[in-house]
Amino acid sequence: MDPRPAVAGRMPEATASRDAQTMLNPEAFVAQPAPGRACGACTLCCKVYDVPAVESVAGQWCRHTRAGQGCAIHATRPDHCRAFHCLWMTEGWLGPEWKPDRAKMVLSLDPLTRNMNVQVDPGQAGTWRREPYYGQLKRWAVASVPLRRHVLVHVNKSTTVILPDRDVSLGVVGADERIVTTDRMTPQGPSFDVRKVPA
Repeated sequence: MDPRPAVAGRMPEATASRDAQTMLNPEAFVAQPAPGRACGACTLCCKVYDVPAVESVAGQWCRHTRAGQGCAIHATRPDHCRAFHCLWMTEGWLGPEWKPDRAKMVLSLDPLTRNMNVQVDPGQAGTWRREPYYGQLKRWAVASVPLRRHVLVHVNKSTTVILPDRDVSLGVVGADERIVTTDRMTPQGPSFDVRKVPA
């Protein structure tokens, strides 16, 4: 499995690829909203991701966002935005506390690695460590271990990997880097280390 994460702060690109030469069809990754789910006034994805098509920078509100109203260019928004639905939108089992405007974080799955990306509102950078969020992120980290997947928390460009027994801050993980894990045995049983390396 390729453990490369989405680059922190960059919207999970439906057009992302394992290398610059291969482009994937965005339509192949479009998930539909779960019954009864709608963005409503939630626009946090318009703040936590880089969206070059509209010159939006992670950590700052997109210039097209209208507070409490949504996107001012919704009808003509780029395909990149049109194809994106956060996990709260697509997974009906996630409770109302996970709606991004309430949680202050946006959950998504990387379409290639299946890593969970947690993009946190930089204005609420510690929100992921609060309950009920932190406990659930830890449970997802435990469930991800046998699948060799990661739960990655991004605050702007800085990435932290949530592991079952600890959290590892990796700082900025560049587009030319990837995250790898190494198994190791401890007196308490199997564990692993995580680090970033050149891609």
